[in-house]
Amino acid sequence: MTSPADVPHLTPNQINALVVLMVEARRLTNVELRELAGFTLTGKDNTKLVDLGLVDTDRTHRPFAHELTDEGWRVARQLHTSAPPKQGGSTTRSLFVVLSNLHRSLDRLRVSHGDFFKQTDETAPATGEPPHQAPTAAAPASAAEVEALVRSAYRDLASTPGAWVGLADVRDRLADTDRAALDAALRAMVGREDVRIIPVANTKSLTARDRAAAVRIGNEDNHALAIGPA
Repeated sequence: MTSPADVPHLTPNQINALVVLMVEARRLTNVELRELAGFTLTGKDNTKLVDLGLVDTDRTHRPFAHELTDEGWRVARQLHTSAPPKQGGSTTRSLFVVLSNLHRSLDRLRVSHGDFFKQTDETAPATGEPPHQAPTAAAPASAAEVEALVRSAYRDLASTPGAWVGLADVRDRLADTDRAALDAALRAMVGREDVRIIPVANTKSLTARDRAAAVRIGNEDNHALAIGPA
């Protein structure tokens, strides 16, 4: 379980920035933030979020652009576990109610926040196009896309960056992902500096579910995943 101590004290504007960046799930410039939500992320608010490692800000050109880091995603998902700042008033309290219900619903549906808010390139049919065309087969996900899904699932499951998560839980989150593609992504991720995938030492503790979810790497079955600092 996440405790309020895992969520830093933030101002209402900092909270709004995290939430907008989460629901847009992409890099936003200050111009876009103003158009979407009526505020920009500058000054002390920006500095604090960057210093906490929650937001990555590109200052190489104007307008500055902002994007959530992995830690930013974790905190944004868990904002509702902390008490809303008093200076935010009823608006911030209402936002926390929405976030709490969103978290509960996505957990019940077993959908990650990253997948739920992920931007797509789908567009509406052109005028005059037949309304009931047969759907075309979806293109197989690329290795990079599958790795992104794994990282998103891990962020939702891990209590903290670097915590161990069972591959059985990861596979449950990615039930619609091709098994072979997922295994290939996990094997490739072992070469990443921030990724560790290991077997469980006490094999007697493994359930049938754990064994079925294992990925074969280096001539042995591996059952647990950690991403982040050791």
